[in-house]
Amino acid sequence: MRILVIGGDGYLGWPTALHLSQRGHEVAILDNLVRRSYDHELGADTLIPIPSIHERVRLWHQLTGHHIQLYIGDLCDYTFFEPAFKGFAPDAVVHFGEQRSAPYSMIDRRHATYTQTNNVVGTLNLLYAIAEHAPDCHLVKLGTMGEYGTPNIDIEEGYITITHNGRTDTLPFPKQPGSFYHLSKVHDSHNIMFACRIWGIRATDLNQGVVYGVETDATNLDPRLLTRFDYDAVFGTALNRFIVQAVCGVPLTVYGQGGQTRGFLDIRDTLACVELALLNPADRGEFRVFNQFTEQFNVLQLAELVKHAAAAHGINAQIEHLENPRVEKESHYYNAKHQKLIDLGLQPHYLSDTLIDSVMHIVNNHKHLVRHDTIMPSVRWRATQSPTHS
Repeated sequence: MRILVIGGDGYLGWPTALHLSQRGHEVAILDNLVRRSYDHELGADTLIPIPSIHERVRLWHQLTGHHIQLYIGDLCDYTFFEPAFKGFAPDAVVHFGEQRSAPYSMIDRRHATYTQTNNVVGTLNLLYAIAEHAPDCHLVKLGTMGEYGTPNIDIEEGYITITHNGRTDTLPFPKQPGSFYHLSKVHDSHNIMFACRIWGIRATDLNQGVVYGVETDATNLDPRLLTRFDYDAVFGTALNRFIVQAVCGVPLTVYGQGGQTRGFLDIRDTLACVELALLNPADRGEFRVFNQFTEQFNVLQLAELVKHAAAAHGINAQIEHLENPRVEKESHYYNAKHQKLIDLGLQPHYLSDTLIDSVMHIVNNHKHLVRHDTIMPSVRWRATQSPTHS
């Protein structure tokens, strides 16, 4: 297939592009490289240094003979995006090209409006391009399990059948997003579902859990092909932060009680899920939803797992509870269905399979690059932020 990966310079977009190229697909990356500018704004950086996208693509071609085409520009700029889309003429689009940090979206009004404008308008531009120029193209869109929130009932895969006043219907599962970022993803899902219904396009919404890991078969060909590793309080995950804190000999900072439960998956499973969706496309007019994760953990469980792994490396890691900067339930019911990708053939990797040990080794090799002042929470859901962010 001809596959356009939007956001192909990012944490997931880059290894996805390599994986699909390695599998023999004709791949193009479209990216405005703004993710790197967020680091400059926040004074943060990926722990694993990454070359420019042009260097990475050249290296990939030298190592494998596979060519990845580059389109450098903004999805929100239709005068750029439309000719690029028409020129590549994709059979499928994998859409990662959004601002993906909940804390970033909650810094202040400017960051909230930027997040929603960037994410929603970009996806609308893509929907129009597909409808007008490639109506058979399959859209595989990265959503998030965060769209659902933490309801006191089981989370279904996208839809729920309800009976009300004696009548029954199947409707989109209720959404309770926890940040302006997650709200943008809800808006995306509604817009994509609407476009499928009125224009007959085909789309798969991958409501993904938290991803961990940096190594894949393709990125392991050369250290310069590794993807980002974010550990700061704005873009880093709790698991990444805990591993960095353990290696650096500082307490593991659990927000609140640590009972916040989410779905998780290995980065290799992200690649497998995207490929399974591409190889088994939605029908014309179908908006289907897959819940994309393999295991559930709460934050305190993650900290305990890292503490145990650190002990095997001779590190006596300690856990410290901080006041939670977010507005969220810290103790709640959480049981989400995730069967559809298993039915398509996903063979999961699990966190217990030495993943923490392997990542800890990578972090240890780069610990001299850790920026300690970026780890502690700097964004609060309720408080007004400092004028420097306005």
